[in-house]
Amino acid sequence: MNQMRNTAYRTIEVTPIAGALGAEVAGVDLAQDLPDDVLAEIRAALLANCVIFFRNQQLTPAQQLRFARRWGEIHLHPFMEGMADYPEILEIIKRPTDKRNFGGNWHTDQMFSPRPAMGTILYALQVPSAGGDTMFTNQYLAYESLSPAMREMLAPLRTVCIGDRSKRAGGPSRKELLAASVGSMRGRDPGEDEPTDAVHPLVRTHPETGRKALYIGAHVVQFEGMTEEESRPLIKFLMSHSTRPEFTCRFRWETGSLAFWDNRCTQHFAINDYPAETRIMHRITVKGDVPF
Repeated sequence: MNQMRNTAYRTIEVTPIAGALGAEVAGVDLAQDLPDDVLAEIRAALLANCVIFFRNQQLTPAQQLRFARRWGEIHLHPFMEGMADYPEILEIIKRPTDKRNFGGNWHTDQMFSPRPAMGTILYALQVPSAGGDTMFTNQYLAYESLSPAMREMLAPLRTVCIGDRSKRAGGPSRKELLAASVGSMRGRDPGEDEPTDAVHPLVRTHPETGRKALYIGAHVVQFEGMTEEESRPLIKFLMSHSTRPEFTCRFRWETGSLAFWDNRCTQHFAINDYPAETRIMHRITVKGDVPF
């Protein structure tokens, strides 16, 4: 079977995995301190494909962090404890005793922050024998496939994004929910100086490509100036529309795989279908700009 390869690169090979988004990148060792020209080609591949994947990488936490810092300032998660020696890295663990997984809904990372994550870099240390895939969806396509009248209606809307929806609704905090259902991970309460609520445009312009994308995800609770009840039908429609199968790709992890996705134009979903096995990943998020 022939594979379509993008030959516009000099130092890397880029092979799309789906029609909507996603590509595997070969010919690069992320454990090395990469030259600027290689990094520029990786950036081009990311911008063209929204999410890129690297196989057969052998990375220490320090090497993964060095790669991540080439992209910008590291974002510290206000609700999660990082690794003891590397607080910038979240060790995402699900063991057979855990009832839920981390990231098991459609979302874009740190949308509740005034400066949400530009990108997320996730590295697989241990994966189940089957299952544990991650799905991604292209929010450029989600926006562009809407009717002109719908795009016009959505243009002025802004979303209210909340980091701890359960606590806001009078229920247990994220830390308490995590302890009860994903006991292998350590939650924390955010400090007073850590913002966990934000308002963003529903239609976001990508600062590098200039393309417009829907900016929607699980952190959205309502539209600015509307009640939650008024907002709910449109949010439900947009979440369903933005995750249609033709906008998505699915990545099957192997030990040593690394995914790098652009949160400015994607959502993702970690599938929880491996109840009797363990999955361990190292995640770093790179801080982005203020959406416009």
